[in-house]
Amino acid sequence: MEYVYTALLLHAAKKPVDEAHVSKVLEAAGVKADPARVKALVASLQEVNIEEAIKTPAVSMAMPQAPAAAGHDAKADHKKSAEDDKKTEEEAAAGLGALFG
Repeated sequence: MEYVYTALLLHAAKKPVDEAHVSKVLEAAGVKADPARVKALVASLQEVNIEEAIKTPAVSMAMPQAPAAAGHDAKADHKKSAEDDKKTEEEAAAGLGALFG
């Protein structure tokens, strides 16, 4: 997480988010910079507009929402599901009874 914070700090300070700057900030914070992680961070952020990414809520980026179906009744679905479960339990009990008798 400190790698992402470093990138945000550099962006806020209007400094380039490159390997040298990221490593310097991490080391100044007392974190031993892993060169592979630094390189991966810089590479993954090259095509990212950090300002736009900050404005966009993370939830909407990670989990796009499908529009709700018109006229959809969740209560009816729950009722049908409960009835189906009851029938399944009764069928299973009847099947077990056949094993013993």
